[in-house]
Amino acid sequence: MNVLDEGIGPLFMDPDPDKAREFFRQKSRAMVDKRMSAKEAVERFIHDGDYFATGGFGANRIPTAICHEVLRQGRKHLGYLGHTTTHDFELMCAGKCFDRLDAAYIVGLEARGLSPNARRYMQSGEVQVADWSNYAVAARLRAAGEGVSYGLTRSMLGTDTFKHSAAKVVECPFTGKKYAAVPAIWPDVAAIHVHYADMYGDSVIRGISIADYELARAAKHLIITTERIVDDSVIRDDPTATAIPFYLVDAVVEVPYGSYPGNMPYLYFSDEEHLAEWLRVEKDEAEFAKFLDRYIYGVSSFEEYIELCGGQERMEQLRKIENLVRE
Repeated sequence: MNVLDEGIGPLFMDPDPDKAREFFRQKSRAMVDKRMSAKEAVERFIHDGDYFATGGFGANRIPTAICHEVLRQGRKHLGYLGHTTTHDFELMCAGKCFDRLDAAYIVGLEARGLSPNARRYMQSGEVQVADWSNYAVAARLRAAGEGVSYGLTRSMLGTDTFKHSAAKVVECPFTGKKYAAVPAIWPDVAAIHVHYADMYGDSVIRGISIADYELARAAKHLIITTERIVDDSVIRDDPTATAIPFYLVDAVVEVPYGSYPGNMPYLYFSDEEHLAEWLRVEKDEAEFAKFLDRYIYGVSSFEEYIELCGGQERMEQLRKIENLVRE
């Protein structure tokens, strides 16, 4: 296969599938109780220097509780996958947790605006960056899940995104047409928030899953946070609803409202007031430091954070907004 062009961006992970296979060959697939706290999950599976990825899409199904714990435990020098990231990216920048970034969607919180602190961090020179399209990242994860070293796309050809990526333009051996070859990526650990799961890790996602199916199969370690843990009989009653099977999962963490202040489809709406507060306080670094001390470093758990943000009363308001319940 002829390589016709290549991007100038850094490649943060070896795409050799046989090296990844050596890891997965040793990984346990036992159907055992994997329940633990967010604190324990981060202590066991996320270490300085690891490559980390978060699931969800935009402000939907963010694994916020794990991100908070990464900050509280002071993780540094992570690689990070900025696939469709909003508040999760904002959090990782707040802790300066990563210094390598594969970027598709970052800094922006969609219609809410741009994160001033995330912009400061990305302009600081402290982060190495490779650019990708959203689809290219999904293709990289899919290639990893399939056990091959690269995926093929057309979506970045002829763009500056390609120029600043680590992709290569290759010639199809069948047709002679050009494609962008994007390298497979196996995150050391990923965190995905789901609607419900059993204690073994069988997980159900209601609504759109984006690339979480691919991420779950590419990640070497997988932390599932869930709105609730159900008996495995619930999973067995409708096995086709299982998006992520137990044998991919290393930890199951029950965290009600675990996507807050993001949205959880069909359960609760995003807290637009709190997200706006984040964007406001980030403009002043001293004020932002006090904000982080109050909401993240000054609490011992995600449950305490929820209480600071209005507790059950606020969550009920967001539930009504999501489900269009009127007083």
